[in-house]
Amino acid sequence: MLAGRPSRTLLPPAIRRAAHQLLDTPLILNDPIAVGLVPEADERSIQASLLDHQSQESVLLRSLFVLRNRFAEDRLEEAAARGVEQYVMFGAGLDTFPWRQPDYARGMRIFAVEHVSSLVWTQAAFWERGLPKPANLTFVPLDLESDPVGERLAAYGFEPRPTFCSMLGVTQYLERASVEVVLRFVASLGSGSEVVFSYVPRADELDGIDRDITEASAARVARFGEPWKTRFGADELRGLLLAANFSEVSHFTPEHARQRYFSGRADELRPAGCEQLIAAVV
Repeated sequence: MLAGRPSRTLLPPAIRRAAHQLLDTPLILNDPIAVGLVPEADERSIQASLLDHQSQESVLLRSLFVLRNRFAEDRLEEAAARGVEQYVMFGAGLDTFPWRQPDYARGMRIFAVEHVSSLVWTQAAFWERGLPKPANLTFVPLDLESDPVGERLAAYGFEPRPTFCSMLGVTQYLERASVEVVLRFVASLGSGSEVVFSYVPRADELDGIDRDITEASAARVARFGEPWKTRFGADELRGLLLAANFSEVSHFTPEHARQRYFSGRADELRPAGCEQLIAAVV
């Protein structure tokens, strides 16, 4: 990310979540706030780019972006049911969950964590959309590559107790050591804490369109100054998480996603392999 500027990776997920609301039935993620959140995500802009949104790459990426939010939110609901009362969204970006939070989340404290340059920009986007800050939401400026995670969160009212954390579309932009710091932080919060995060598999774990999209995406973000730094193997991540004292590690594979969220669909949405999901519980 270029110093002093918001990340350019904030827009594509927001645009594709909005496109999902307008182009796909049934919805995997019900996110009406996404439509019009930024000008590029309003109905007119999406209809004007309809051919692009119907391309194979766009459909697959749209599937990915709605899946990862839906999976994280389903796991969050389960965590709330077992008594977890804090939610930390690492790399929150333009995620609209705090403004469409269901009843189970209203008793939780939500911390939206983002690099300061991006946070300033996203706060303005929410304000311009007419979305006042929910009472249980706290914005936290934090650089995951350089700031002490626990200390920075504590300065904004976070308490070191069982917590649910998400980190979606983030790990590939961090050094491996920074990813491990976040995972160890979650593990330190005690029994019942959980992290759901996405990761980009190593090239030798991908093939076909998933591998093509991955390589094209990596090249694209590198051109505007936000190169990928870390990719993982699934077994490597499992070992890392178990070593960090997570007791339950689940790799939510594309096949799992197909069975749970994409079964019986008549459209072209399908789970992507180019970015995959892990859920780990302490």
